[in-house]
Amino acid sequence: MIPVANGTTFKTCACRDAAGKRLGTTCPKLRRSGRGGECWNSAHGRWAYQLELPAHADGRRRNPLRRSGFDTLDEAEAELDHARGLLALDDDPLVKRRITELMLSVLKDTKKLPDTEEVRRKVRTHQDLNRQITVAEWLEEFLARKRRIEATTRSGYAAHVRLHLTPYLGDIRLGRLRVSDIAGMFDAIEEFNDIIAVERASGDPARVTKVRYRRPVGPPTMHRIRATLRHALNVAIKQDRLLDFNPAAVVELPPAVRPKPVVWTEGRVAKWRADYAARVDAARRARARVDVIGFYISTPRPSPVMVWTPAHTSAFLTRARRHRLHVLYRLIALRGLRRGEAVGLRWPDVNFAAQTIGVHWQITQLGWQPVQGKPKTDASDRIIAVDAETMKLLKKHRTKQAEERLAAGDDWTDSGFVFTDELGRPLHPQQATDQFYWLAFEAQLPPVRLHDLRHGAASLMLAAGVELKIVQETLGHVSSTFTRDTYTSVYPEVAAAAAESTAALLATSSSPVHTGR
Repeated sequence: MIPVANGTTFKTCACRDAAGKRLGTTCPKLRRSGRGGECWNSAHGRWAYQLELPAHADGRRRNPLRRSGFDTLDEAEAELDHARGLLALDDDPLVKRRITELMLSVLKDTKKLPDTEEVRRKVRTHQDLNRQITVAEWLEEFLARKRRIEATTRSGYAAHVRLHLTPYLGDIRLGRLRVSDIAGMFDAIEEFNDIIAVERASGDPARVTKVRYRRPVGPPTMHRIRATLRHALNVAIKQDRLLDFNPAAVVELPPAVRPKPVVWTEGRVAKWRADYAARVDAARRARARVDVIGFYISTPRPSPVMVWTPAHTSAFLTRARRHRLHVLYRLIALRGLRRGEAVGLRWPDVNFAAQTIGVHWQITQLGWQPVQGKPKTDASDRIIAVDAETMKLLKKHRTKQAEERLAAGDDWTDSGFVFTDELGRPLHPQQATDQFYWLAFEAQLPPVRLHDLRHGAASLMLAAGVELKIVQETLGHVSSTFTRDTYTSVYPEVAAAAAESTAALLATSSSPVHTGR
C-alpha cells in the first residue's frame, strides 16, 4: 500500500480463490516484479483508498471509510483528499462527527462525497448538516411563513409554486440549485408556449380543445415567477442561512415589456370579424358545440390589450343603458376604475354635493372567492371627480336599489355597496366581467377585456385635453410615466387632426427665404 497523510491508497480486484472467496487486496496478480522490486501491476485490479474516521460520541471506533473502483491512482487520491478536506473543516469533535455522518449519508444516497463549499457554508453558519431539504420542501415552508401578506399576493405566490417552480425544480436539493436549473425551467416554459400556439393554430377542434385551458406564459409572468423564487431564496439566505448565493437573482429573462395597447380601427375590426366567422363556421361544419361567447373572447386579436374608439365606447354604453350595471361600466369607461374598485364602491363614499366618489375599498378575486379589502397603495386610495351625467345616473341607481330593498324585505342584506345583486349582497367581480362580454357581443362590438376600458378611459381623457398629472391621479398611479407608457393609445382621428394641425402651422408660418444671390 502507498501511505498518504491521514489515509491510504491501494489496489484491489474481484478475483476469487479455489473456494470462491474473494481475494481483494491479497490477489498475487496485483503486484509484479520490477527493477526496484515489487510494484503495482497496472494491468490488473482497480485503485481504492481507506481513511480513518472520527470515533462515535461514546468513544467507540468507527469503521474506516473504504472506497474502491477508481481507474487511476490520481482519481483515488483526489477523492481521498476531498474526504480529508471535509474532515478538516472544523476542529470541534462534535462538528467532525456531524460531518462524518453527513459524508456517510450522502455517499449512501449518491455514491459521491458532499460538496466541500456547501458543507463549509453550513459549518460556518451553524446549520444542521444533515438537513437535505429540496426546493419543493423549502417553497412549501416559505409559503407557510408568509402570514402577513395580502390574500391575492399569497395566491400569486402559491400559483407560481404549484404550476411552475415545484414541477420543474422541486426535486432538486436546495443547496444544489443552480442558475442553469432555473434557466432550463424558463426554456421549458417557452417551449410549451410554442406547443400551445401550434395547437391553437392547427384548426383541428380536438387539438384546440386539448390546450383550451392552457394559457401561454408571457415575459411579464415569467418575471413574476422569478421574483417569487428570488424572494423565497432570499428568505432561505437571510433567515435560515441555507444558502449564501441566490441563483434566481442572476437568471436573465426577456424584457418584461407590457403589451402595447392597440386601437380597434376599421381594418382591424374587419380582419377580426372574418377570423371569428371562420372559426364559428369550422366548428359548425365539424358539428361541434358552438360557444359564441367563447369564440368571441378567444378569437385572436392584434394585441392582448385592445382599445375601443370613442364611438365603440359610446355604442357599448348605449347598449348597456338599461342594464343594472350600466353605471359601473360607465365609471370604468370614463373614470378608469379597476374592476375591483368599481365593484367595491360604497354609498358612504359617494358625495353627490361635491360630485366625487372615494375609492377606499375593493373586492378582488382569489380563485373564485371574492375578497374585500383596502387598495394596495396610497395612490390607489383616492377621491375622483365625476361628471354630472354619471352622478345623475348614480342617483337613479340608488332609487332602483331602494325599490329592490323594499321588494326583498327581510331577505335584504344591507351591505352598503353601490353595486349589489337583487338582495343587496356584494357583487362578485366575475359577474361584472361575464355580463360585460355579453353586452359587448350583443352590441356587435369587437372584443376587449373589461380592464381594457381603463386603458380607453386614459386615452379618452388625454384626447379631451386633460393634463397627464390629473389622468395619473384619476387612475391611481404612483408615476405619470407609467400612465403615459402603459395606459394611453392614440385614436386615428386624433392622430389625423394632429397631422393636419402640424401641416397647417407650417403653411401659415412660411415666408420667402432670401439666399443672398
